[in-house]
Amino acid sequence: MEGVTADWSGDKQVFPVPWGKAMMWIFLLSDTFIFTCFLTSYMNVRMSTTATWPNPSKVFSLDIGGHEVPLLLIAIMTMVLITSSGTMAMAVNYGYRRDRAKTTALMLATAALGASFVSMQAFEWHKLIVHEGVRPWGNPMGAPQFGSAFFMITGFHGLHVSAGVIYLCVIARRVWTGFYDRKGSYATVEVTGLYWHFVDLVWVFIFAFFYLW
Repeated sequence: MEGVTADWSGDKQVFPVPWGKAMMWIFLLSDTFIFTCFLTSYMNVRMSTTATWPNPSKVFSLDIGGHEVPLLLIAIMTMVLITSSGTMAMAVNYGYRRDRAKTTALMLATAALGASFVSMQAFEWHKLIVHEGVRPWGNPMGAPQFGSAFFMITGFHGLHVSAGVIYLCVIARRVWTGFYDRKGSYATVEVTGLYWHFVDLVWVFIFAFFYLW
């Protein structure tokens, strides 16, 4: 106890965590509360509404060769995002090895996968708005809350992915120009990875509660 007291009362850093990483964890914690509120509100509406809730397997199906394939696009989007989590983890690994070329390439690959995810989500939105007539305030297929819940949850997540793509490109450019070599630390690459893994994890919950339920 004397040693603990001496450490806490002395001019020492008790928890050696970089400031950027600590702030990212705080941001992600606050964002977790927001997504939790969105998902719990959706579940409350889903269970309490008396109107017919559209079947996600039919709403989000794709016509392939005259056959309706349920949730095909959503499955592809999920695989793309999970794959991007793997490339991001590899980028962090090579960052700590000070391998600029591989770190930059993997971060740009992650950004490309994220951009493709957003593009597929835009296609999904276009299909629902133009072809199905779904709006945030109405839904011709059943419960009107379906549209507001869908656009609110997926839109907020898509905004995070879009911001993450820009964030990845900025950090990748800094890695390539040797900014972090001169700084002496690649911790920012890990911080970027924390954000991206969070975005991927949130999508898993959205996929489970909105598309599979």
